[in-house]
Amino acid sequence: MKALDPPAVRRWARLAADALGRARSEIDALNVFPVADGDTGTNLHLTMLSAAEAVESLPDDVDVAVVWQTLAYGALVGAHGNSGVIVSQALRGLAEVLKDGSDLRAGLVRAATLAREAVARPVEGTVLTVLESAARAARDADGDAGEVARQAAREARAAVRRTPGQLDVLARSGVVDAGGAGAAIVLETLAAVLTDSYSDHYDVPAPTGRVTPMTEVGAGYEVMYLLDADERAVAALRDELDAMGESLVVVGGEGLWNVHVHVADAGAAVEAGLRAGRPHRVRITYLAERTHRGRAGRGVVAVAAGDGIAALFEESGAVVVRRAPGTRPALPELLAAIRQAGAEVAVLPNDEGVLAVAVAAAEIAREDGVAVSVLPTRATVQGLSALAVHDPLRRFDDDVVAMTDAAGHTRYGHLAVADREAFTSAGVCRPGDVLGLIDGDVAVIGGDLERVARLIIDRMVAGGGELVTLVTGSDLPERLAVRLEDHLRRTRPDVDLVVYDGEQGGYPLLIGVE
Repeated sequence: MKALDPPAVRRWARLAADALGRARSEIDALNVFPVADGDTGTNLHLTMLSAAEAVESLPDDVDVAVVWQTLAYGALVGAHGNSGVIVSQALRGLAEVLKDGSDLRAGLVRAATLAREAVARPVEGTVLTVLESAARAARDADGDAGEVARQAAREARAAVRRTPGQLDVLARSGVVDAGGAGAAIVLETLAAVLTDSYSDHYDVPAPTGRVTPMTEVGAGYEVMYLLDADERAVAALRDELDAMGESLVVVGGEGLWNVHVHVADAGAAVEAGLRAGRPHRVRITYLAERTHRGRAGRGVVAVAAGDGIAALFEESGAVVVRRAPGTRPALPELLAAIRQAGAEVAVLPNDEGVLAVAVAAAEIAREDGVAVSVLPTRATVQGLSALAVHDPLRRFDDDVVAMTDAAGHTRYGHLAVADREAFTSAGVCRPGDVLGLIDGDVAVIGGDLERVARLIIDRMVAGGGELVTLVTGSDLPERLAVRLEDHLRRTRPDVDLVVYDGEQGGYPLLIGVE
């Protein structure tokens, strides 16, 4: 189907993720089943965001099969919560059919079938019912892919409004099913892409009664993990987890699975996974505290682009989110770190490109009741300076001010090697040239790494400073750091010097002057 070529799949994934992001709070407010933990909208947003980021990371020239398989994989590994896992399985069903260019009708039918098969004890009036209603409408629709998607989305919306008549807890609380409302938005955005008829807002029915409060949620744990295992082992795991808990959903295939269950004994659920295969990315949440009320403590989240840098932040007590040089961390990963860090959290992006992701994660965390402040750290050395003055015993606002002030008084520089010809603020550079940057601007272009490093350090120190920090990368020649230390001690004996092995790739040397 030409209408669902790779660019269209990418547009749909991003549009669905963005639409769920805008509707997140409204969907969260509907969430009363299977537990009233108020996070279905957030979970669906994070699941679809993981799928979108996965397909957006692909090169432009990949074929449609790769795009669909990557979409399904991204949703599987990034699935959050009961509804997120179910929707990830629906995306897998679409991918199985549409990777070969088959009819959208068959894809939506397969999506609904796989979603229901994933749930150990299916319940009507949920996202499963909505997906099946949409699939029936698609199967009976006439016309092209756009019309099929339009009919499926229209029926999904109608099915959502029927859910209170199918599930008592929804009727008592005066809400429609939250997962179904999110699935309807996913289908509506698919129709929008196929018909080129976009909307700024996708309707979410508002509650008409009293939503069951969090205090009515019984004690227990939500356990989620990815599992490397074969199908026979997973079949036995399903039986074992079904006997010990509820809300069991297991999705995946070809050796990789996503497991979700609510249990009284979280350890037993993880041990069952260990018997079946290799669990990883284990997440355990105490359901009675799902709104994060009562979370204690002050924490710092730091983004790091090298193992040595990550170790430095961890030794100082920060929760670290790792990223590869030149990339941004995934929003779900950053959000999980914020939630782990405490009730009051300072976030150190440590890179201009990470700032937007950090701000988005902070906005979501604030809706969960976490006090979050994203500091404008644009470099690793600024993050190290901020963390050096962090004091968890201070008032949070005062601590943020002190950390921001320390970061702001740290000039940052780094060395890089040009990979192409380009115009810079210091002139034209060619492949292989060594670039010396100060505060993000190219200040020196040269052919020798040591000479450029000395020039950059000298210029930065000439502007004033008491402490110089050098963070060496994996590409820095052996002994060069020692020679730079000797140079600085000879020329500026009044300045303190600290050298760390950051192990970062891409940048042979990071420089900070406080």
